[in-house]
Amino acid sequence: MRATVAVIGAGPSGLTAAKNCLEAGLAVEVFEKNNQVGGNWVFNSRTGHSSVYENTHIISSKAWSEYEDFPMPAEYPDYPNHRQLQSYFENYAKHFGVFPTIRFQTTVEQVERQTSGEFLITWRDNEGIQRSKHFTHLMVANGHHWNPKHPELPGEFSGRYLHSHDFKGVDDSWRGQRVLVIGAGNSACDVAVESARIAETVHMSMRSPQWFLPKFMFGKPSDVLGSRMPLWVPNRIRQWVLTKLVKLMQGNYKAQYNLPEPNSLLLSHHPTVNSDLLDFIRHGRIHPRTDIAAIAENTITFSDGKSGIYDILVACTGFRISFPFFAKSFIDFEHAEKVPLFLKMMHADYQNLYFIGLFQPLGCIWPLADYQAKLAVQEILGRYQRPADMPAAIEHEINNPHLPFEGGARHSTQVDYHKFRRDLKAALKQAGIDIGKAPGGKIGAYKSFNRRTSLYLEPLTAGKKRANR
Repeated sequence: MRATVAVIGAGPSGLTAAKNCLEAGLAVEVFEKNNQVGGNWVFNSRTGHSSVYENTHIISSKAWSEYEDFPMPAEYPDYPNHRQLQSYFENYAKHFGVFPTIRFQTTVEQVERQTSGEFLITWRDNEGIQRSKHFTHLMVANGHHWNPKHPELPGEFSGRYLHSHDFKGVDDSWRGQRVLVIGAGNSACDVAVESARIAETVHMSMRSPQWFLPKFMFGKPSDVLGSRMPLWVPNRIRQWVLTKLVKLMQGNYKAQYNLPEPNSLLLSHHPTVNSDLLDFIRHGRIHPRTDIAAIAENTITFSDGKSGIYDILVACTGFRISFPFFAKSFIDFEHAEKVPLFLKMMHADYQNLYFIGLFQPLGCIWPLADYQAKLAVQEILGRYQRPADMPAAIEHEINNPHLPFEGGARHSTQVDYHKFRRDLKAALKQAGIDIGKAPGGKIGAYKSFNRRTSLYLEPLTAGKKRANR
């Protein structure tokens, strides 16, 4: 039977899934509820659409965010904005011929696995007509930053409440307002900094300590600098060196910023990358607060006894991993502290089901989602053999994380970028695909790699590798 592949989502992961299918000659159809490619990077000022806000820039550098077979334009800055990234994804889809495979403005309503093993996909098209079709394989790339996780507040807030999911930027209605931001992650810092530009006061409520990394260290993007440390360096030493370096650059969190001092080494939890927050705190524009203890109308009391009156409350409390088209009895990872997938993509029970981009790296998802899609295609073509004992392989992966990440759903899909890249390369090598190093002969040289070229891929049976150009 000829393989037919369905891809759910035309964001960065869905695009590369479709691209790899096309390159392998597989029949593929992509289902996308928006009218454009790019997923969350499609800016939409309407609430209800999970998108970037108006002034968003990427938090991983261009060097470690671009697809390895499609470099970003040389004129792009180290940290491109959302308009540049949206253009990049559109050009990627055009270059690899993905657009004709996409059903835009289409909502997948249900996915059912048949007794034959095929998947029956039911969707509603842009005219509201319900349709369905069978596919032999399914690649799920619907993202995991779209279903907001709302906090359980200790009381009723009478002011304006919104989740970061609905934050599109600040306008004149924020002027003179008293704002409280819940959270200390990347979204929380962005919202706090943006609102502090015009709001009367901005406070940030943090439940637990957090490391804040600058976007640049010693003149280089911080992830480029971090990539210079070899993978053979033990985790503890790597973490200790990075922790000492950040402390040297930023000083004492408690004494100088009134921030809780982290009691674990850097990389024990997903760090926040923001170059503005600490400056805004030292300028008196943003004020840290402890966890919320009680809410009475617009008065909020914190666990240290302090209180304040607020007009706007923004919950930057993350997102849930959700698959609304699956029955929960089939697959449900919403509350999982560790998502049980091999290489964060393969389910133990279903060999024709793949999750592309369902991981959270210390870095960017997109290039590694491309690796996952390559591996999925190799298995569909019969060139890759997954472990015979999948439950054992998944358990081993869960029990041996790349770094000693803290527990909880926040780190349910956490990986180290470079070690995960190594793992995926090793799996692809089993399929006869060897991914060489970047031009310049070492990982991390992509900054100078600003011309369009083909992937560094060669079948192992070819006898020699393609020279770096």
